[in-house]
Amino acid sequence: MVSELKPRQAVLKMTPYSPPTGGRAGKLRLDFNENTVGCSPTVIEFLRERLSADGLSIYPEYDETRPELAAYFGVAPDQLLLTNGTDEAIQVLINTYVDDGDEVLLPRPSYAMYRFYSEVAGAAIREIDYRAEDLSFPLDEFLAAIGPRTRATLIANPNNPTGTAIGLDAIEKILAAAPHAAVLIDEAYFEFYGVTALGLMARYPNLFVSRTFSKVFGMAAMRMGCLFGQAENVAFLHKAQSPYSVNQLAALAARAAIRDTQYVRDYVGEALAARDMLCQGLERLSIPFFPSQGNFVLFRAGGRAIEIRDKLRAMGVLVRDRSYEIAGSVRVTAGTREQAARFLKALEEIW
Repeated sequence: MVSELKPRQAVLKMTPYSPPTGGRAGKLRLDFNENTVGCSPTVIEFLRERLSADGLSIYPEYDETRPELAAYFGVAPDQLLLTNGTDEAIQVLINTYVDDGDEVLLPRPSYAMYRFYSEVAGAAIREIDYRAEDLSFPLDEFLAAIGPRTRATLIANPNNPTGTAIGLDAIEKILAAAPHAAVLIDEAYFEFYGVTALGLMARYPNLFVSRTFSKVFGMAAMRMGCLFGQAENVAFLHKAQSPYSVNQLAALAARAAIRDTQYVRDYVGEALAARDMLCQGLERLSIPFFPSQGNFVLFRAGGRAIEIRDKLRAMGVLVRDRSYEIAGSVRVTAGTREQAARFLKALEEIW
């Protein structure tokens, strides 16, 4: 019998997203911009102290987590939405503000989930390319593209995979040009850049900011994130979110992670030093690269991008081919200085 059940046209038209996550155990993972040494030991200790069989049988409660995280990020508790990673933050934002056929404005290339959730919603996606010569944000072109049909725009700052960032003045121009649209500034790599749009929230009701625990905090497996906005808007976001999407382990772990501020400072310092080493090493090898404000560097390998990725993988070093977005490009995560040295040694052998 032939099934008459058909998915929505928006889903039929989508290209499946298949991240290359298999077979990473035991290798030097410089491919997903994760924390490369693991979370703070205090996170594991806190989970051991607080976990119990009875606790795992109860639906999660956030009465302790929400105010602690709000205080850490410098916002009111009603300006914070706990999310299942930044991915759910994007999904909830789109579900709250974008109808089928509405326009979503995106820079290109950027985080794949912006387009993914916009496509699932049936949005009309308009993309503006980063400037080819230096991968800087195309502010003038972006402002010109904002129109009355634009209902949302999602911008990573710094951007993945380019590593380039925009300043607060540029963000304010976008917010002012699109008062009718939800403007998400995704600050997944904030700790490595140091510039945040959170201070603009009081003046711009269309501003939303997201943070993740998957990068500097070393908790990618937990799927923990935050979405910030004015209290009235966060109330709408709550209506579009499952009430228990953040699991109890993640909610507990986040509380411990933000308390160990020394761990965060130490890891950021190490990653920034490793990023400098990567840039110096690439320059020594005469390999072109783009200056980065994140914990990664994008470099040009020309027609050898996939070959370089595969040869490094055979040597136990994982990097990410991005030539499908930027011709001949490869992205490498800045972990520790020891890891950067290992990567450069392997790259020099095959270059």
